[in-house]
Amino acid sequence: MSETAIRVGIGGWNFEPWRDNFYPKGWPQARELEYASRKLTAIEINSTYYSSQKPSTFAKWRGETPAGFVFSLKASRFATNRRVLAEAGESVQRFVDSGIAELGEKLGPIVWQFAPTKKFDAADFEAFLKLLPAQVGGLKLRHAMDVRHASFQSADYLALARRHGVATVFTESDDYPPIADITDDFVYSRVMRTSSELPEGCAPEVLDGLAASCRVWQQGGTPSGLPLVEAAQPAAGPRDVFLFFISGAKERAPSAALGLIDRLKQAQ
Repeated sequence: MSETAIRVGIGGWNFEPWRDNFYPKGWPQARELEYASRKLTAIEINSTYYSSQKPSTFAKWRGETPAGFVFSLKASRFATNRRVLAEAGESVQRFVDSGIAELGEKLGPIVWQFAPTKKFDAADFEAFLKLLPAQVGGLKLRHAMDVRHASFQSADYLALARRHGVATVFTESDDYPPIADITDDFVYSRVMRTSSELPEGCAPEVLDGLAASCRVWQQGGTPSGLPLVEAAQPAAGPRDVFLFFISGAKERAPSAALGLIDRLKQAQ
């Protein structure tokens, strides 16, 4: 099991309500990534969805974070927010070649987020998956599909994702249809249900359940009670697990992440 890991984090690290909340009072804003990366085990970067970053920026992020820490990157919206996905090749390559390899061993999954109105079209979606490179700069790339339309809750989509070796984001949200089926050799989950009234963002029993689910996923199993498209899941070995507290009561996201990390440590 030492070859796999459960990584827990939040989206970004610059958020005003986290100051004097997650960050110590008076902590320099320029050192927020340094602090967050030593409390959490992963961060999902959302700024890459909206605009390109420089190679020097990725290198700076790598240098400010400790060994074992991982970034996941949300890929450019110009690749996914389009009518014909098969025509996204130039945008996909521009993102992959933007300098993300500067993250080195700290480069985690790339998340390709699609609009809630984007319906599943098997031929067009497969054409898009064929555009995704397997590596950059000698680094293996892992791709996660954040699909947000109910038409993706289908066996045809799952078969396509598995055939091309891409994960499917399992989103816990009131706004998007959940797909908990595993389609690659890692799990990527985004929890969007934190509450401002709860000190840890989630009820203790919810965090306990998430910790238990993470351990089952890591061991290659499927936690009970999940919203699956297919009742029978393919056999699998140990996996990496990535879980992020995103949106919801965002000011509580770090507390929820820390609460989950603490529970996972207690179970070791």
